[in-house]
Amino acid sequence: MRLLLSLSLLSLPGAAVAQAPDVQPGPGPAAGAGPVPGQRLTVDITGGISQPMPIAIPVMPTPAAANTAAGSTDALGSQISDVITNDLKNSGLFSPLPKGQLQPVAFAQASAPDYGAWLPTGAQALVQGYVQANGDGTLTVGCYLFDVFAKSEMARQGFVVKPAEWRRAAHKCADTIYSRLTGEGPYFDSQVIYVSETGPKKNRTKRLAVMDQDGANHRFITNGQSLVLTPRFAPTQQTVVFMSYENNQPRVYVYDIGSGRKRLVVNQPYTTFAPRFSPDGRSILFSMIVNGNADIYRVSASGGAATRLTTSPGIDTGGSYSPDGSKIVFESDRSGTQQLYVMNADGSGQRRISFGSGRYATPVWSPRGDLIAYTHIGGGFSVGTMGVDGSGAKDLTKGWQDEGPTWSPNGRVLMFFRTAQGSGRADLWSVDLTGVNERRVPTPLDGSDPAWGPLRP
Repeated sequence: MRLLLSLSLLSLPGAAVAQAPDVQPGPGPAAGAGPVPGQRLTVDITGGISQPMPIAIPVMPTPAAANTAAGSTDALGSQISDVITNDLKNSGLFSPLPKGQLQPVAFAQASAPDYGAWLPTGAQALVQGYVQANGDGTLTVGCYLFDVFAKSEMARQGFVVKPAEWRRAAHKCADTIYSRLTGEGPYFDSQVIYVSETGPKKNRTKRLAVMDQDGANHRFITNGQSLVLTPRFAPTQQTVVFMSYENNQPRVYVYDIGSGRKRLVVNQPYTTFAPRFSPDGRSILFSMIVNGNADIYRVSASGGAATRLTTSPGIDTGGSYSPDGSKIVFESDRSGTQQLYVMNADGSGQRRISFGSGRYATPVWSPRGDLIAYTHIGGGFSVGTMGVDGSGAKDLTKGWQDEGPTWSPNGRVLMFFRTAQGSGRADLWSVDLTGVNERRVPTPLDGSDPAWGPLRP
């Protein structure tokens, strides 16, 4: 995928750029419906879904309908608008206008909207664009964001993609809009790896699967012949580390997605589990049970001898690096119950940070570095966050068994899995930092152990 950095390349190739028509504004919005004149249009990210911004995302026109490997460009214009709509709606911060309120947009209007026609709809922001087939077989997708009340352009981006990657262009357009209006980092153009499950409660088949963050482009990468757990992407997303019960021996493997080859992380006759890459991808944290004691180890991603980082009696596991790689959060029962601890990357300076009621497990450091997500066990399982020093602990969910959080690339959203009482069936869910916007993430089968990858390059 190539991102066009030159704004001139968004000047609607093949057609003259229409200038904004000299229209009289329609009836003004009701009092309080829009921003105060002169203020920058922004979204309040602290209120969750309480005040989502009304936004219009009409079908993207095409200069001339053309057939591509992904379908006709006029159909793609509708599909791309749908993906952008769903991304923004699922964030909980936007309220896209219903399709019935969206008017057709001419190709020449893509960069010059008819503001007077959109004012009566109540939309504060407007997303327009276009889809064009290129002579080399690629597609150009233009993406524009406008402030309806100020009648001004806020952002523009252009993307040249292979037809098969049109969804990525849609996600990147949604990321542009989201970031411009919220001030938050992007996260829509990203992938999730997880454990896909099927079968009866006591005999589940578990396979590794990869999909886009919205559930699209789903594919399996293992065949289910061996039980698999806790997959984690490398920063490059080309390799995955996970635990497998192949040959009834629980071991940690590294898997190359492109070649399909896998190898043991450490070739020793011990149980290894709970793996995770370092932020630079050069090292892998994991736990290993030796003589009945589970400790955290570090090994080069390319293999070699492992370095032991913890030495306390009991179970030390679930290591997760801080974004700068200087510290590690982990869980340990050294105090008698599962609690969270932080240590330096070399294993020094170990200290407990969780002191609330119940137990704490599966910690993971936010990519922004400011929070640690966890599973809280006490009268049920819930997912929450705390400061890196343990302050401000807050449970965000209240399911019967919610566990295994993983962060979106911008540190704004958590994905986790929720197990149903009785059946043992699990599904993937997400929740934002307000705890308000909670939703189920679609998967073809049951799902557990999600791991959100970084933004795609």
